[in-house]
Amino acid sequence: MITIIQFALAWLAAAFLISSGSGDGRRAARFAAAAGFVLGGGAAVLLGRMLPAEGAAAVARGVVAVLFFLPAIAGVLLLYRNAGVEFGSLVPAPLGIPSVTRAALAGAVGAAAGLLAVLSAGSRGLPMATGVVAAGLLLHAPAGWAGSRVGKRLPLTGETLALALVALLLFMGSLSPRLDLFAPLCMKLMKFTHDFVHQFFESMLIPDHLFFSGEAWNVIGFLFGNDVGFWGGLAIWFAPLLLIAGGTAREPLPSVAHIRQGAERRTVLAGHLRERRRRLALPFFTTLLLALAVYRSLHPAVSYWDPKPMPVSADARGEIAIAAKGEGYDLDDGRLHKFLYRQGKSEVRFLVLRKPDGTTAVTLDACAICQPQGYGQGEGAVICWYCKTLIPLETVGEAGGCNPVPLPFAVVDGGVRITAATMISTWDSTVQGTKNVPGGK
Repeated sequence: MITIIQFALAWLAAAFLISSGSGDGRRAARFAAAAGFVLGGGAAVLLGRMLPAEGAAAVARGVVAVLFFLPAIAGVLLLYRNAGVEFGSLVPAPLGIPSVTRAALAGAVGAAAGLLAVLSAGSRGLPMATGVVAAGLLLHAPAGWAGSRVGKRLPLTGETLALALVALLLFMGSLSPRLDLFAPLCMKLMKFTHDFVHQFFESMLIPDHLFFSGEAWNVIGFLFGNDVGFWGGLAIWFAPLLLIAGGTAREPLPSVAHIRQGAERRTVLAGHLRERRRRLALPFFTTLLLALAVYRSLHPAVSYWDPKPMPVSADARGEIAIAAKGEGYDLDDGRLHKFLYRQGKSEVRFLVLRKPDGTTAVTLDACAICQPQGYGQGEGAVICWYCKTLIPLETVGEAGGCNPVPLPFAVVDGGVRITAATMISTWDSTVQGTKNVPGGK
């Protein structure tokens, strides 16, 4: 319920801002936002029927990611314009938002919000989607009316409006782990850094176990750690905000050479400075919104199933038998079940999951990329506790990426049998290496 309220408040704020400020085209922008919300909701239904849940969520994240570049580009152009570089009509005047620009932006944001709203509801059915879209339109009408009346004096520019609306979309996405953008952004940066360093070592013919100094290994460990992804993600996350705030703060003062009276010149300059400070109020609000989205991404309001691993042993043939039902577990309940096998100094955690299609997956409780912190299970997906990546239940048991490492097994009487030696070998060859290097493999 709290998540629904937060999403509704974000959509109310977006509808209010779309109708606020000065200039023409606010009514057209309100209509474009409402129409976009309906189209986005309809697109979510189609995507839900054509693609698996993770595929539809990936499309929604892609739409928001494309919109993320709008304020970034606008911020770069604003900096150049205030540095004296002319772009003609490419960048609107600071105090005016062209009606076409406002309507196009409103329609795009409305469509993305409708897409996120229906996918966040977690249902692919038309009745649920219709209810979500109807609720969005009911919220949009009074918020748009309030923006056209109360928000007339808000000092909006095209840049700050785009920034605030995109920040609201990022916050909406952060309310659902499947639609969140910050965690995947950090993961991709971490993987890019890892692959770049690895390819650099290979291209320079540097052996894997060269005798580096302790300081050099600390640097390599940092590059392979999740801190690179996190801080790099933060830099990209807040880049449009910094560009637009910096461009607004660098706006040149008007020429007052033609004004003879010193007091009048000071009044004109003071008024301009006051107006510039007012235009920085919305970027300040956006800072709080983006920070809140990061917090929600790092601390999702979702409860995950993370059972305590149950110890098992191998028989005389070196096989581990997991019955279909045992003390404290039932493989047919659709939940993730964890087991722990010890042999001498070796210790291996593994998972058994009966997927929604009825097939069984047996994997290590770790992947070949991240440190082996294990997985939890949420709605329709498992989550890597280290990098917070969501893996759809349908793909558990498949190799690659952050998926848990699959194990060979045999289904016997509804249960599974696993060769202990093969499992230990797989753990040592694909997981033990990620344990020794900070941040993963």
